Amino acid sequence: MTETIISVKELTRRFGDFVAVDAVSFEVQRGEVVGYLGPNGCGKTTTMRMLLGLLQPSAGQATVFGYDCFRDTERVRQQVGYMSQKFAIYDDLTVLENLIFYGGVYGVWEREQILETVARVGLASQRDTLTRELSAGWRQRLALGIALVHHPKLLFLDEPTSGVDPIARRAFWDLIHELAEGGVTVLVTTHYMDEAEYCGRVGMMRAGKLLAMDTPARLKETVVPGEVWEVMVSPLEAGLQALHANDGILRIGLAGDHLRAIVRHGLGEKPIRQALQTAGLNTAGIVRGEASLEDVFISLAK
Repeated sequence: MTETIISVKELTRRFGDFVAVDAVSFEVQRGEVVGYLGPNGCGKTTTMRMLLGLLQPSAGQATVFGYDCFRDTERVRQQVGYMSQKFAIYDDLTVLENLIFYGGVYGVWEREQILETVARVGLASQRDTLTRELSAGWRQRLALGIALVHHPKLLFLDEPTSGVDPIARRAFWDLIHELAEGGVTVLVTTHYMDEAEYCGRVGMMRAGKLLAMDTPARLKETVVPGEVWEVMVSPLEAGLQALHANDGILRIGLAGDHLRAIVRHGLGEKPIRQALQTAGLNTAGIVRGEASLEDVFISLAK
């Protein structure tokens, strides 16, 4: 049986006349990794801060583990780990000393549990290193360790991989999935479209509204309005102009050394080939492509 860990109903937050979060509703089940995707300033962090009880809503309801986020804040926080965008780490302390300090904040004094957290996030080789000497990727792991030191059942991760290299980002996501396999539920915000592919479900935010929430595969299947085609043509700019004018082509854009087109369902490559031939352009190839979450987001945002 599934167990609902987070339940959000018509959650709204206004700052004066500005609506930061606009009647958002969703649920997260135990053991899920749910991505909350959208550009900076779309309301992701504000939603998360309300779920943590750090901000009062203007309207709506939210519960975590069945507790009201705004009346039972302390009960919620006891079971939740939070990694914010600007995590606080003491540079003059070692990795281990930081975890001992924050363990004390959470009431965790057993050295064995703290050392277990060090190993859990892959920091054993860095435990005696001063934090100021750590790379961005190691600092990120330490911040996650701080969020995990009290063994929470739910993790809120707010833009956790911002500013780290792609290898460190992938390693971090591997770690997130290891935690989920161990029964930890994860809600993670990101503005990286490729990262959202690692999530079991993805919610897409824009201008305070939750546009859709589903698995990446289902979103691509149901939201993108046509078929994706990769078009190798020369010159690219002339090809772009020729395809823009065709009614059967819903969207066309540059994709590195070729063009990427979304064509109405059922038309296949025919409108692409006809438009390029009419323009007298040389086509090196037209091959079927795959929809991306970026295609999904652009379709929803329109």
